[in-house]
Amino acid sequence: MRRGVRIAFDVGRVRIGVARCDAEAILAVPVLTLRRDRYGADLEEAADIVAQYAAVEVVVGLPVSLRGRSTSSTKDARRWARRLAGLIPPVPVRLVDERLSTVTAHQVLHESGHHERSFRQVVDQAAAVVILNQALEAERNTGAPTGELVPPTPGVRP
Repeated sequence: MRRGVRIAFDVGRVRIGVARCDAEAILAVPVLTLRRDRYGADLEEAADIVAQYAAVEVVVGLPVSLRGRSTSSTKDARRWARRLAGLIPPVPVRLVDERLSTVTAHQVLHESGHHERSFRQVVDQAAAVVILNQALEAERNTGAPTGELVPPTPGVRP
């Protein structure tokens, strides 16, 4: 298992959940929730978070349908990941299948005693934790990073 902090993003149309793991890649924890911004402020904030934690890798959840098909959300997450990759070279960005991450996050929040009303504030962060844990577990099992590597697009502005 490679050492180093990873940052995960659960990209939604309105909010982006952020999680990170420790340098030993053992424990994933929520960080914060970013607001999507049509002018790219969310991408700049995401790049700042990657730099702040000196991340060795970024994982972006790829929301595909249950049948594995692309949706408008899939295309949006891919576009966001490409733009982020252009802002943070040489840190690799990987797209990881996030099917059911929000469902799992809801279950975890229920089990921890949160009420539905408070979910909106933390569900995106919890989904990012789920995505990161899945990526870390896959790497532990295979010995290789998981997901699709996003090629950096130099000079891309948010």
